[in-house]
Amino acid sequence: MGPLARRLVWSIFIVWAVVSLTFVINNVLPSDPARMVAGPQSRPQDVARIRVQLGLDRPLAEQYGAFLRRIVHLGPTPIREGDATHANCAALGPIHIDLGRSYQKRRPVVVVLAECAPRTAILAVAAIFIQVALGVGAGVLAAARRHTLIDHVAVGVSLLGVSAPTFILGIALQFVFARVLRVLPIDGYGQTLTEHVTCAILPALTLGVFGAAFYTRLMRDEMIVLLKQDFVRTARAKGLSEPAVILRHALRNALVPLVTVVGLDLGVLLGGAVVTEALFRWPGLGALSVQALLDRDGPVIMGTVLVTSTAIVLSNVLVDLLYVALDPRVGR
Repeated sequence: MGPLARRLVWSIFIVWAVVSLTFVINNVLPSDPARMVAGPQSRPQDVARIRVQLGLDRPLAEQYGAFLRRIVHLGPTPIREGDATHANCAALGPIHIDLGRSYQKRRPVVVVLAECAPRTAILAVAAIFIQVALGVGAGVLAAARRHTLIDHVAVGVSLLGVSAPTFILGIALQFVFARVLRVLPIDGYGQTLTEHVTCAILPALTLGVFGAAFYTRLMRDEMIVLLKQDFVRTARAKGLSEPAVILRHALRNALVPLVTVVGLDLGVLLGGAVVTEALFRWPGLGALSVQALLDRDGPVIMGTVLVTSTAIVLSNVLVDLLYVALDPRVGR
């Protein structure tokens, strides 16, 4: 078995472990999901009936086994209308994915996640792009102009950005661009594609600027060390221009530790930036997971955990592949 295959097997094990632990914790919490579904004024017999309907009256091991069996299974293609057995499934050919039915939304969890996941993915990709563009650019410029005004400004702004909570930055952006300048919506998701894009700008900036502050400090420190290395001195001695030395020699080596941070950040952002999505009322995975926890909506909780953990482990596998591309010695 090759290194990549071992990594994939280990990633599947990690996802299973996280999902299993979440399942146990969700089922041993003192609150009653059946009571949440029935409502606070419901009669005990109604709560008992709902508990049976949801399968919550069965032993925990039996519930866990049923949960694992239905996550991925084989089924008919296409799913026939009115087929109650596969009503909550998403079909990928003969392979079915079934995460159950939301207690509160009364809809298949795969449908709910399919609506929310792309919205969070939009924010995640936009935020990563902003983080890398601003952070790498500012960090390289600060290292190349060390001990100058540019360096001091970059370090000061990055320190301020790292220290400030994301919701403070988000509120500041809302005040400037939505209240004062009135060029962007203050929150929401919109109805049309244009509205979706404009509504995504401020939350993406909030996540991106916060991450860029950390990337700036990381890249500055890495570049300062690399610019003192012998291979950089050799490149300068050969007559290469300073921009060529920085971009073609030092920056390539500085990207290796950056890839690790970007991979971890991408996985976390794909899992849902809870505070930012709540602040901007962005209907993504973060907002969905918070509401599911408040409602004790077990199927949605399990679905969001499964998506989040899968996104994180896949981003780490992608990091390993990028390592080999940036430094072939890693794959030896």
